[in-house]
Amino acid sequence: MEYDYVIVGAGSAGCVLANRLSADPGVSVALVEAGGQDDKLEIRMPAGFSKLFKTDYDWNYTTAKQGEMAGRELYWPRGRVIGGSSSLNAQMWVRGCQQDYDQWDVPGWGFDDVLPYFQKAEHRVGSNRGGVYGSGGPLHISELRSPNVTTAAFLKACEELGMHRLGELNERSNEGYSPTPVTQDRGRRWSSADAYLRPALKRPNLTVLTGATVERVVFDGLRAVGVEHDGGAQVRARREVILSAGSIGSPYLLMRSGVGAADELRDAGVEIVHELPEVGKNLQDHLSSGVYVECKQPVTLVKAESLVQLARYLVLRSGMLTTNVGEAVAFVRTSPDEPAPDIELIFAPGPFIDHGLTPPTGHGLTVGVVLLQPESRGRVGLSGREPVIDPGYLSSEADVRRLVAGLKAAKKIFGTEAMKPWAGGPMAPYPAPETDEELAQWVRDRGETLYHPVGTCRMGADAESVVDPSLKVRGLEGLRVVDVSIMPTLNRGHTHAPAIMIGEKGADLILT
Repeated sequence: MEYDYVIVGAGSAGCVLANRLSADPGVSVALVEAGGQDDKLEIRMPAGFSKLFKTDYDWNYTTAKQGEMAGRELYWPRGRVIGGSSSLNAQMWVRGCQQDYDQWDVPGWGFDDVLPYFQKAEHRVGSNRGGVYGSGGPLHISELRSPNVTTAAFLKACEELGMHRLGELNERSNEGYSPTPVTQDRGRRWSSADAYLRPALKRPNLTVLTGATVERVVFDGLRAVGVEHDGGAQVRARREVILSAGSIGSPYLLMRSGVGAADELRDAGVEIVHELPEVGKNLQDHLSSGVYVECKQPVTLVKAESLVQLARYLVLRSGMLTTNVGEAVAFVRTSPDEPAPDIELIFAPGPFIDHGLTPPTGHGLTVGVVLLQPESRGRVGLSGREPVIDPGYLSSEADVRRLVAGLKAAKKIFGTEAMKPWAGGPMAPYPAPETDEELAQWVRDRGETLYHPVGTCRMGADAESVVDPSLKVRGLEGLRVVDVSIMPTLNRGHTHAPAIMIGEKGADLILT
């Protein structure tokens, strides 16, 4: 099988590419995805995302033992399905702020350069104060249909503490608080597959291969000419191979294909095609901790799985099952010396414990505390048929300090007058730590990923970067990486929105 373009990974960026490249009827496009179809009810149902964790729809990764986090191996869910992680995520549309993109210092990738691509993707349903969002794009951005009553109390608590109310969350500066805009359409998840892939499936020049796990990129000298999947089957590319397999999959495939640090490849028994030492390095992720309290009234998402709520969802597309769980956010600076927010506070009107995999013992509330720009760095390495994931969490003491300050801010929210009718005492497993040392230990013992790994195929104008500003892999021909692995640093937001933007801009770079 031979096509003009072969895209690896039908996640957020991959679906964008499949749509935009196949819009030209004169080219042929193959989209190769390891997972299957996104036809499970829990994918469509916004509140059901944690039910997909550790299933066939999930790569179900585990990190290496983290020495600064009590030696734990942490669970990392990543989507293994059409739509990728946009079929498993909490649907939060959070771009980050202007400084995030300007600080990359990569020509063509400053905030004013990428803003048109965000807006090209967006179709804002409802308010659009100040023209922040685009209109008419394929990706629906809306307000939650049935926000919880306690979410309004959280927003009031932020006001009580003197925070700034944002007109729209995705303004150039996101310092302040806001309800969370979500990628939903009339109460159901609206993934990248819904937005981009399905409208393109009727095109005869687009082929989608599911259940096809790519094992390596095939090279003719230094030119990528296709990919090999599932024991030797090949899909050939006349023009380009494009890796959109994410911050774990893309560097792992490069290394398995002989592109990476020479010593690592030799140790793994991989023949070297091209030495590129930074492949897999620069791994960054949003580490999250949280404060859990009991709720004094039985109004939380603990009731979401009742027959009444299921009927409301199936008949009216309303009720608790339309929640994304993270219903409101606040972006705060832990010090006036910070140039922009360094902590995100996410409010969940329910006890979201252990990725939602631990059943709650009663009604509770959560404020998740997210470290937005960690100083710690990790790596993705090569070990046989499985990647080695070592995020290097808390290898910088400054990261611990910021998370401790964030936990104190979360505790203040629960202590406000606005939260008094709802917030009770500490809820297990939260031990109500008081001192900085106790709070730091709570982070080490129970901190988890917020599912935002980036950076392992770093983009840059420098010769050491993995991809150049046009997303071409340095030193090779016919090969690009188009996903969040190219981000030099993490944004002060979430990564679904940048993934879509990178797909949109990447498609333009390929076509021009």
